[in-house]
Amino acid sequence: MDRQETGGQESGKQEASYDYLRYKQLLADAVDETRRLELIEIIVREKARERLEAQRIADRVAMTAMTVARVLRPGGRRESF
Repeated sequence: MDRQETGGQESGKQEASYDYLRYKQLLADAVDETRRLELIEIIVREKARERLEAQRIADRVAMTAMTVARVLRPGGRRESF
C-alpha cells in the first residue's frame, strides 16, 4: 500500500483507537485481492495492539491495587524498610 499503510505504522506510536475515516478510505482503495489482504492484515494487527494495551492497563491497575493494599495493611510501610 501507499501512504495509507505508513499511516497505520505511525498510529502505532499514538494511542490505539478506531479511525473510521482512515478505514473507510482503506476499504475504498482495496480494489484487488492484494490490497484487501493488506487491509485485513492492518485491521488484525491494530486490533492485537488494542488488546495488548488493554492488558497492560489491567496489569498496571492490578499492581497499583496490590501496592495500595500492602501500604495500607497494619505496619505495611514499616515492613518494607
